Order: sequence, then C-alpha cells, then structure tokens
Amino acid sequence: MIVCENVRKSYPLGHGRKHVLKGLDFSLDRGQRCGLLGRNGAGKSTLIKLIGGVEMPDSGRIIRGMTISWPLGFGGGFQGSLTGYDNARFIARIYGREYADIRDFVEDFSELGRQLKAPVKTYSSGMRARLAFALSLAIEFDCYLVDEVIMVGDKNFQRKCYEELFERRSDRALVFASHSEYFIRDFCNSAVILRDGVCEIHDNLDQAIQSYQDL
Repeated sequence: MIVCENVRKSYPLGHGRKHVLKGLDFSLDRGQRCGLLGRNGAGKSTLIKLIGGVEMPDSGRIIRGMTISWPLGFGGGFQGSLTGYDNARFIARIYGREYADIRDFVEDFSELGRQLKAPVKTYSSGMRARLAFALSLAIEFDCYLVDEVIMVGDKNFQRKCYEELFERRSDRALVFASHSEYFIRDFCNSAVILRDGVCEIHDNLDQAIQSYQDL
C-alpha cells in the first residue's frame, strides 16, 4: 500500500509561496488503478512526483509499501553527458538487472536506433521522453506513475505504451493524471479529484466524473 498522510507542498512565487497541496490524505492498494482528475495547476503532476520521490513534501509523510516507478517519461534523472546506452547501463546497475535485457528492451521500445550511442543532452524533448519511457518500463514495479503530459510520440509509440501499461501490466497498481474522462472510465477502477489542495476520493467512477464536470 502507498499512504500519503497530511502531505503539504508549496513553491516560491514572487515574495510568497504558492500552496499546491494543503494537507492531502490519500492511499493506494496493490492492483488499484487510480485516475487523478483536476484543473490545470491543481497539483496532479506534483502529487505524482511526490509519490515517486522526485520531490519532497514540505510536511507530512508518504509511506511506500510497494515498489514504485519514477514518473514514466520523467527525464530529470538523466546524465546528459552519457549516451542512452550508458544511462540504460546505470539503471540496470541501480536495480540489479542484467544490462543486456534492459538494453534490448530500450532498443526495441524507444526506436531511437543509433541515437542511443549519442549523449542524451543532444536529444530533442521527444527523444528524451521516448528513452525515459523505455527505461521506466524496462523495470518491473508494483506501481507505475504516469502523467498524461508525457504521452508523446506517434500512434505506434503510444500503442506500445498502452500495451505495456494496460495489458501486460494489468495486475499492477497505477496512478495516472489525466484530463480524459473516457480514459478514466476505460482504465481505472477509482478516481481522486484534486481541488483547493486536498483530494476527493471516489470508488464510483460515474460519481467522480460528474463531480469533476461540476468543477
């Protein structure tokens, strides 16, 4: 289980601070697929980064009782001077996986070809997202975190993303930030609406979508 207890997060804004999360309480069980709904700036991406450990809360705590991916597609952890292959080797070493297996998956999934031999700092944003997504999915986790904004690439690449996340890993937990009501209906079994820095939890998707539409 993943548990967020009284989580608060703010960012500097001018001479003050913008308070994004104001005492959020949230939990996720194994196998639960939760859609995050909310207006732009409501804190969906922030919550995903906090759960993934990319950022730290100002206060409160996050208890992680299962293995969690970093936010899928997040490229902030890349070593820009290293090649795509070198970054794959580093991930394999961190997680104790065979480099050859990680390399083969990244080659097939990212479709970056010879660019994998080039330093990541020379990549376009789309290429970095492809590599980041491939590296994220090359490791098996109990829970995957994904922000809709990083669903990039052509239709073939997006199809592969959906197959990996929603078919081959249909038994895993998922936290997915989305503006798509249709997506939430099709792929999630619960929903959380972020509003005014706190969350509204729904097991009934119809009720969740109706509440979201009323925002």
